[in-house]
Amino acid sequence: MLDLRIYRAAFVPVLLALVVVAFSLETRPRPFTADLPPDAFDGPRAARLVDDLAGRFPERRPGSEGDMALAETVADTYSDAGFAVESHDLRAETIDGRRTIRTVVGERPGRLSGRVVVLAHRDAAGSPATAALSGTASLLELTRLFAGRTTSRTLTLVSTSGGSGGFAGAADWAARVSGPVDAVIVLGDLGGATARRPQIVGWSNTRGIAPQRLMRTVDEALRREAGPPGASGALTQMLRLAFPLTVSEQGVIGAAGLPAVLVGASGELGPGAQDGVDPARLEAMGRGVLRAFTALDQGPDVVPSGLESIVVLRNQELPLWAVRLLAGALLLPPLLAGLDGLFRVRRRHEPVLRWAAWVLALAVPFVLGGLLLVALRLAGLVVAPAAPVVPGAIPVSVGALVAALAVLALAFLLLWPLSARRLAVDAPDSAGAATAIGLTVLAVAVLVWVRNPFAALFLAPAAHLWLLAVDRGMRLARPLRAVFVLVGLVPFALAALGYAVALDASPLELAWTGALLIAGGHVSFLSLLLWSLVAACAVAALVAALRSGGDDVPAGRGGGVRSRGPIGYAGPGSLGGTDSALRR
Repeated sequence: MLDLRIYRAAFVPVLLALVVVAFSLETRPRPFTADLPPDAFDGPRAARLVDDLAGRFPERRPGSEGDMALAETVADTYSDAGFAVESHDLRAETIDGRRTIRTVVGERPGRLSGRVVVLAHRDAAGSPATAALSGTASLLELTRLFAGRTTSRTLTLVSTSGGSGGFAGAADWAARVSGPVDAVIVLGDLGGATARRPQIVGWSNTRGIAPQRLMRTVDEALRREAGPPGASGALTQMLRLAFPLTVSEQGVIGAAGLPAVLVGASGELGPGAQDGVDPARLEAMGRGVLRAFTALDQGPDVVPSGLESIVVLRNQELPLWAVRLLAGALLLPPLLAGLDGLFRVRRRHEPVLRWAAWVLALAVPFVLGGLLLVALRLAGLVVAPAAPVVPGAIPVSVGALVAALAVLALAFLLLWPLSARRLAVDAPDSAGAATAIGLTVLAVAVLVWVRNPFAALFLAPAAHLWLLAVDRGMRLARPLRAVFVLVGLVPFALAALGYAVALDASPLELAWTGALLIAGGHVSFLSLLLWSLVAACAVAALVAALRSGGDDVPAGRGGGVRSRGPIGYAGPGSLGGTDSALRR
């Protein structure tokens, strides 16, 4: 039973948090710049090289003969330019299952400590995938440019495989690299005929984004040579930080703790298999990459390593601590009101723990559905790389999705009545059930807030609305209670819609992408457990809302036992004639 006075009073810290957040904005760091014109990058030569490679290696599935032959060509080019060459083979999960893929590294030492890395993948899911080769062609053109040039920092050129899905080569290189890495520039399709913004991507597969100084340095270089590369809005940034996911190669490098950005004409989705090359765009973006490398190489200090969890608002940074403060303040009103309601219910000796166990049992079907997807991958029935893949790279397996939904439904049918009998609970229309549901939601929200305050912001509306929807003291009609529960799910629906638009995925493709994230291990077991609990709370709240109309609850502030004054009392002694107890 909630006391709405406590609930309303707890919004005062929210107002204070908003004031603090408003004054927490910081100026973004200035970019490194280079005055040396990047005219040495020969766009027509690079375009001819793209056509030559596409003709010689039209089929380049990861680990295929064409992929390996192109790796040898890259290694020979490195060697001819005077780079120290290292090749590394590994067995890894790709879009074709486990394959042996090769990473080729060429390196020239600089005068100073530190390293600037330029990386591109060779493989492609389709054929001839000409535009996808523009990154490798640009890498080889940079090799020719730096054959006789001395750099301040060590220049490392990396050619990987697995970029068509899973990014196993890039992830393996990032795990094995030794020594300081100042920046990694990942080359996408620099000359693809289809342009898609933003063309600079710094998202990681863990929570965070590449350092702003690196982002701004590459942005400034590309802007001067190829025009504005575009940028993500504040809502998109919040989404990417709340639910980290990117389908481009810099994601696995950033997850290893290295500062990495992708530069590509078609953004993180990459080009289509039939896309051609625009020589003018290839020259402009190639020169932008060369200008960015020169700025980083000649910069006064190194770019900060690791990832940053910030949101850019009108060229200013909102730091992580401010987001954590705001998310915590938003969770405070339902938390205080929920704890007060718990004490009220316990004074009435209503069961709470049994109902909390019932809510936790509702999470089991969701966990089992996720574990089935992992089991299908381990059995070789589903191909799921460890990193996210572009929708469509791995065909949708309707059978796997149906199997997961069947396990989910069957577990509900079996566990729902079993858990109710074991826990001796009936319909969740009591104050104890409402308190257990509300506090379970809040407990999960607090755990999410500790791990990721950006995700907690998406969960905050549910923490408020579901607590109010199931409260027995709120005189709300059943349809309105159900609306409260469904509105609490709107932020998650908007998050799914945001990723559907960003990944250009249909609802079925988006569902399959989510299944692959779970099967491949991108979604950890702890994350699967937490979001299964959120789903369980949603189901429990909806059932409780539909079973409770609130008509049998007396009106008042927060419900519960009410005390009556003289005006409201008409019992014996109200009109006089009752002797005082002091004389007896």
